[in-house]
Amino acid sequence: MKPRKNSIPENVKKIHIVAICGTGMGALACMLKDQGFEITGSDDKVYPPMSEFLYSKGININKGFNSENLSYRPDLVIIGNAVGKDNPEAAAAMNLELNYCSMPQALNKFIAHGKKAILATGTHGKTTTSSIIAWILYKAGLDPSFMIGGILKNFSSNYRLGNGNYIVIEGDEYDTAFFDKGAKFLHYEPALAVLTSVEFDHADIFHDLDHVKSVFNTFISGLSNNSTIFGYDEDENITELFINKKCKTQRYGLRKDSGWLISDINISPPWNKFSVKKHGKIFGTFKTKMMGAHNLLNILSAIAVCDSLSLPLEILQKALETFENVKRRQEVRGVKNNITIMDDFAHHPTAVRETINAVKPFYPEGRLISVFEPRTNSSMRNVFQDIYPLSFDRADLICIRQPSLLEKIPQEIRFSSEKLVADLKKKDKDAHYFQDTDSIIDFLVSEAKPGDLVLVMSNGGFDNIHERLLGLL
Repeated sequence: MKPRKNSIPENVKKIHIVAICGTGMGALACMLKDQGFEITGSDDKVYPPMSEFLYSKGININKGFNSENLSYRPDLVIIGNAVGKDNPEAAAAMNLELNYCSMPQALNKFIAHGKKAILATGTHGKTTTSSIIAWILYKAGLDPSFMIGGILKNFSSNYRLGNGNYIVIEGDEYDTAFFDKGAKFLHYEPALAVLTSVEFDHADIFHDLDHVKSVFNTFISGLSNNSTIFGYDEDENITELFINKKCKTQRYGLRKDSGWLISDINISPPWNKFSVKKHGKIFGTFKTKMMGAHNLLNILSAIAVCDSLSLPLEILQKALETFENVKRRQEVRGVKNNITIMDDFAHHPTAVRETINAVKPFYPEGRLISVFEPRTNSSMRNVFQDIYPLSFDRADLICIRQPSLLEKIPQEIRFSSEKLVADLKKKDKDAHYFQDTDSIIDFLVSEAKPGDLVLVMSNGGFDNIHERLLGLL
């Protein structure tokens, strides 16, 4: 095999993107196209809405991976982290000695270069936190750029090219590419960063919690004394990681000795009202339509970040009142016969628990019906088998689906939805096991009553269960 050229040359004009239809890769393709680069791409999963969005930008997409797609010898090939070294186009890029790089490398070189980066990281909440920060900066007139792993409703997009000095990035701890097993966030040098939480996740690439912590430790250790990182105060893993670091550290959360403290929470649907203290003194009162203590903490971190940029209190207050959240985060997909169907991305046990706890007080009239599909690489493994039963305490009725992709996991380490249901029944919970989505829909059509909230949690499309339910109720 000829020498690899993992580098970005000068005077790039033509770029080919392998696995272009992913959320992040598609956003990067559009940003590069908007900057004037000639973009082509390929994917084995070319379907709406991303395919239509890319076509609308004038980007040509090849269906399937083929070495011929690189025959025009682009100046640079960007290879997604879902692509293996045996991919025909990845192999062709190396055999043809073409320059290639990862998504974070390209984002850093072409989009973030010359801007001050603000990074939101952590096991939970990084999409929401980065979205809130981006919206506040926008409302403050700072014209930010951003690239985030979810669609911001305020922008109907997960990216933006602004002319301002700041770029907001969701910092992912997942590995970068087959040729770079380091975390994606290691490619950025943020002026400001948030660390929301550190828990075990991504069981397909991390061995255990210590492995996860080591990656975050590498990230924090690499921050200079010009950088400031804000960490949630009740996460002992973060406390440990902040010891003896060069960068400036600040804490936010619920502890009285933290620099940023949330207090006086008052739930008055549709508003969530609260006060914020800075170094023990009242900083301001706020209200938001976002539900749950976890979202208030995400907001608190964003307030701390934006206050460090000297943004006026009034701007922060108005921005939070008008922030419309992120698609698939507590997103109401519709209401039929006074039955609400809500979609949420929750899949980790902590996220499932916090999401249920968050929405429950906002729907007091009826039952909270929790519908959960274990679909991630971690949730389909038995690493959380004994933890998931603790996540559904505040749900009134629970529907658990058999994982649809379970055959990808070795049998000896597979998660059991049937065992989860049995464990929930031991806790006197009204829990039910289903082998497929059709069975869940049939059950809910006959079971759901006016006033109920059906909370659907999955990181996938869940066979379009939301629209199908709304059509049948």
